[in-house]
Amino acid sequence: MTVWQAIVLGIVEGLTEFLPVSSTGHMIIASSIMGIASDDFTKTFTITIQLGAILSVLVLYWRKFFPGGVSVLRNIDFYKKLLIAFLPSVIAGIFFKPYIEILLENVIVVAISLFCGGIIFIMLDKWFAKAEKHGKEELKSDSKALKIGLFQVISMIPGVSRSAATIIGGLSQGLNKKAAAEFSFFLAVPTMFGATVKDLWDFYQKGGGFKAEELQLLAIGNLVAFVVAMLAIKSFISFLTRHGFKAFGYYRIIAGGLILILHWLGIELSML
Repeated sequence: MTVWQAIVLGIVEGLTEFLPVSSTGHMIIASSIMGIASDDFTKTFTITIQLGAILSVLVLYWRKFFPGGVSVLRNIDFYKKLLIAFLPSVIAGIFFKPYIEILLENVIVVAISLFCGGIIFIMLDKWFAKAEKHGKEELKSDSKALKIGLFQVISMIPGVSRSAATIIGGLSQGLNKKAAAEFSFFLAVPTMFGATVKDLWDFYQKGGGFKAEELQLLAIGNLVAFVVAMLAIKSFISFLTRHGFKAFGYYRIIAGGLILILHWLGIELSML
């Protein structure tokens, strides 16, 4: 992997991680176009640069994560709901990891997930039109947090998109668009951090280590992902509240179709 390839993947990660368009699908397209080899370091790189994206959420919403004064007591409830929503993915990951890894090797699953998810997103504004008028700005119960966590489990299917699943989960539990998107961002922090730590541990257990140039690539990828993710999050919230989900639905259909076309043309697609 070259420095420019690391920059491009950092941009792709930052743009797609928090948008409901599947970062996995876009990593497949980008890596295949650039001809990046799918070795152990590349796979670890694509997971580890999520740390840059996580940091963007902590910076943008630092008052939510690290409040002062009397808000500290209220924030205990916030962290409790995050933990409750996070646990289903942990449990599912433990029991279904072998099956998830099989799905990760199939680009057709990614393409179909993108395509079908796009159709659902085109319908979302209509489905939740009434709920949006009375949507809440904050989760009021632990049971609702758990249900959103169950939606996140669905995103373990490659191409579904963690962001898409949790946003739909938030809407189904009575949150408005903005609140559903923001809770999706918050839930990404423990989820993505856990996935990154687990991947680094597995890499280490296999005897892996980072050379100086690889550490440089990781630093560049994380920095780019951090900056781009900050811009993407701000733009996404503004776009979502004004225009809804349809544009993302059409985009997912196009991305899924592109993967299918590349596959049918015999172009080797790399599952990073």
